[in-house]
Amino acid sequence: MQPLQMEIDSIIINAIKEDINYIDVTTDYLISDDSVSTAKFIAKDSGVLCGIDIALRVFTLLGNKTEFDIKRRDGDKVEKGDIIATITGKTKVLLKGERTALNLLQHLSGIATMTNRLVKLAEGTNATIADTRKTLPGLRSLQKYAVTVGGGKNHRYNLSDCAMLKDTHLDAYGSITNAVNALKEKLGHTVMIEVETRNINEVREALSVCADIIMLDNMDCETMKEAVNIVSGKAKLEASGNVTEETIVSIAKTGVDIISVGAITHSVKAFDISMRIDK
Repeated sequence: MQPLQMEIDSIIINAIKEDINYIDVTTDYLISDDSVSTAKFIAKDSGVLCGIDIALRVFTLLGNKTEFDIKRRDGDKVEKGDIIATITGKTKVLLKGERTALNLLQHLSGIATMTNRLVKLAEGTNATIADTRKTLPGLRSLQKYAVTVGGGKNHRYNLSDCAMLKDTHLDAYGSITNAVNALKEKLGHTVMIEVETRNINEVREALSVCADIIMLDNMDCETMKEAVNIVSGKAKLEASGNVTEETIVSIAKTGVDIISVGAITHSVKAFDISMRIDK
């Protein structure tokens, strides 16, 4: 499900403000106000599309008489050369909105495409692919939406969603047992507790205090298999760290429930899409 329209609009408006100070000195001095054109979004790669309605919203906010013929929707597989959408409206609007629209569409489609590759690689195992909080400031809701379009699942949206005891919390507080017990004294019944562990002894300790989710941080596959046997379904197990296309199959086969991947949002390659105006 897409974020609320008002949140999408806020992101787009901020992006437009960043790109256009008060005029576009090329377009405004070159193109007449009554000029109308038709443009096409064309895929220059193959993958999973995401963000088409968000991208086209850029042109609506810049000029409300713009018309669209959407040929590919979010979640569709597109091939190189496919026409994704046709846009007709004021030429000035098309030129001013081009980069903002493409930045969003390319980035979100890149996330959906990479997520989908990892999901496909993990098929046939117990593991689901999840994102993290390693997102670009201001774009988290859109990036997490793109992960779901690619077939992945969302980890917590923010620090209010779930109590996660990371290594820094544990080092500062003293121990897993003390930290979990202290949290349980204060948390409401709807909030889960996740504990980051670095070795099997910490896994056993997190299990003994009934953590809801146990993160296996940067563990090798043999250690993760041992953790799966020890926990035996009494808590969710999340693998995290050094997850790549080359390692994900081995990690998924350990039997973990979740594989969280920061790279699908913080360092994904943009999906190549261009806009061409009909001459």
